Amino acid sequence: MLTMANRVSATDLARRIGDILGRVRYRGESFLVERHNVPIAHIGPPPGGRIATLREVAEQWLAADVTDPDFATDLERIGAADRSATAAWDS
Repeated sequence: MLTMANRVSATDLARRIGDILGRVRYRGESFLVERHNVPIAHIGPPPGGRIATLREVAEQWLAADVTDPDFATDLERIGAADRSATAAWDS
């Protein structure tokens, strides 16, 4: 059940969309969006959805033990292409 803290007006949602979506994504919170005190939408995590932690992703990546022989070359190519312009109008 939603608490009063999880009710948000449509106007407030528009002003704080980044914060609210962050709370949904990272804290799993849900929000009831209201317009003139009438519920119009519910924002929450997807059903059954779970976001892996950075640790879990890193462990799975290391466990895969797949190497790419061209990885270092790709990084060098990307680094060489990523140079800042000498003047703002050169970019």
